[in-house]
Amino acid sequence: MAEEAAEAPPENGSGCDSGTGGLERGVAPIKPQYLTTKEQFHEFLEAKGQEKPCRETELDIRGKLYLAPLTTCGNLPFRRICKRFGADVTCGEMAVCTNLLQGQMSEWALLKRHQCEDVFGVQLEGAFPDTMTKCAELLNRTVEVDFVDINVGCPIDLVYKKGGGCALMNRLAKFQQIVRGMNQVLDVPLTVKIRTGVQERVNLAHRLLPELRDWGVALVTLHGRSREQRYTKLADWQYIEQCVKAASPMPLFGNGDILSFEDANRAMQTGVAGVMIARGALLKPWLFTEIKEQRHWDISSSERLDILRDFTSYGLEHWGSDTQGVEKTRRFLLQWLSFLCRYVPVGLLERLPQRINERPPYYLGRDYLETLMASQKADDWIRISEMLLGPVPPNFTFLPKHKANAYK
Repeated sequence: MAEEAAEAPPENGSGCDSGTGGLERGVAPIKPQYLTTKEQFHEFLEAKGQEKPCRETELDIRGKLYLAPLTTCGNLPFRRICKRFGADVTCGEMAVCTNLLQGQMSEWALLKRHQCEDVFGVQLEGAFPDTMTKCAELLNRTVEVDFVDINVGCPIDLVYKKGGGCALMNRLAKFQQIVRGMNQVLDVPLTVKIRTGVQERVNLAHRLLPELRDWGVALVTLHGRSREQRYTKLADWQYIEQCVKAASPMPLFGNGDILSFEDANRAMQTGVAGVMIARGALLKPWLFTEIKEQRHWDISSSERLDILRDFTSYGLEHWGSDTQGVEKTRRFLLQWLSFLCRYVPVGLLERLPQRINERPPYYLGRDYLETLMASQKADDWIRISEMLLGPVPPNFTFLPKHKANAYK
């Protein structure tokens, strides 16, 4: 999925990044156009195939560090932070194709790219070939991206029960039509993100990867868990290693449980073309620097506060500095703080490195701010936000969207 930084259905369509970026190149909201029969769909593809010029279908990002498309938390200001610390490839939050076709501004805002994002893609979610193809055709005309990714990893019921996300792994005819249709109308490479399967003990990815390769997918990212598992078990990197051979020569990126340079090194030893980083970036966005410099960074609380200060500055720039923009920035900051509090400073660890699925015990930091940043209480996250954005409005409340089921 858009890695589930939030497992609850996000607000404003697929995500909450409803900033002022909106429609690229002045595109007005459009009325959805649906291809109602298989014959119309195939006629559309045939016509598009005749129109299509030759295009570059390769996506050369082997060995690059790829920041996952994180629902809710993977907004543009957060991606700017990760780019500063060494993320090579970024992707917008999951956008629902039907919402885009209906011209929802909040959905189009998810596609906005910052100038620092030199390799940038967008991720689409949908269940039907006609809407996904029409949406891809629209994006091809209106936004500047380096690739388009299909979300076949989202586990949440709201998406799955409508036939999207992980459900496509069991709907191969529809899945194939979606891939082939989108490929016909896009001038950029098409990528796919999948899980190991839907059920915990029934792996599907190794059988699906050769099909995806034959359908024309440029690159696949495999999250090493099934839909049923969510985050309750460690990612299965042994299975990802098996899938590398099944995907060849198509590049396969691996995703799951990377929180240190040692984790990244082990992942690369499986033969994957590169790694995608999701929760690890939320717990410590400087992870990209650690991987590139092969070191553990004992970052100070004041350095971490500076990162948060930069995030708020980027947020006010992106969402606006009026009252509404300040409170939108605050709520996205609080969502991020609900992950950042799980980080344990290197200087306090009894053994290195920290493991991503270990719940840190309560501890006292080396100063007041470090202790405050380790708090699991929303009141303390609000206190940090007030250091950066001023007092919260009267009757302010905050409930994090994600469900911390990683530690069951």
